[in-house]
Amino acid sequence: MTGMRQAVAFLTPLGGPRAPSSDALRWFPAIGAGLGLALGGIWWSAGQLWPAPVAAALVVAADVALTGMLHVDGLMDSADGLLPPLSRDRRLEVMAAPDVGAFGMATGVVVVLLRWAALAWTTPDPLLLAALWCASRTAMVVTAGALPYVRPGGLAAPFVGGRWVPTGVAGALAALALGVWWRPLGGPVAVAAAAVGAAAVAVLARRRIGGFTGDVLGAGGMAAETLGLVAAAARW
Repeated sequence: MTGMRQAVAFLTPLGGPRAPSSDALRWFPAIGAGLGLALGGIWWSAGQLWPAPVAAALVVAADVALTGMLHVDGLMDSADGLLPPLSRDRRLEVMAAPDVGAFGMATGVVVVLLRWAALAWTTPDPLLLAALWCASRTAMVVTAGALPYVRPGGLAAPFVGGRWVPTGVAGALAALALGVWWRPLGGPVAVAAAAVGAAAVAVLARRRIGGFTGDVLGAGGMAAETLGLVAAAARW
């Protein structure tokens, strides 16, 4: 239960300040699924009261609120550090800086627009968001276990050395099951697209800074959710 509280405190603004540990990792997929269900409930409820574009915007805003902007911040910091032509040390300095540059701002705008458009086009269903948010947090676990940590003493340092393989397998199966429950064909495709998005961020980080940081985990989660939503919005 301590690990669960640590995971809630790390992934959301709830639970109060708690120092994370490797035990928190095993709760990431479950916390992600719970967040997805909560956001899916907001999505469905908003769709009963407002047109689809307004309901979609409310979900995007609720997601930012429920995650404390942590993952959005990681996405923009990662874009500023990983995308422009910089040295490895300079990339890490840029990612640690509190300001946001052109690469981060442009990436943030594009991602928010894609998420909003995909949600506006898709029929509201909590199962879809539960599957994708579970997949995105599972991807964070796998990235933290598979890549070296390159910022000693950073926020994600306690996750190094955690038992990520069982959690990764269980999280992937749970995300896939939720996806199939949503739609037998479209669900697995959306979850697979989420995995591709997270993997792309992890590969880019491995090549350009030699591993991962907390920002990379957030960026991978955002990429996973966004590509999954875009795939789910396709005309199946």
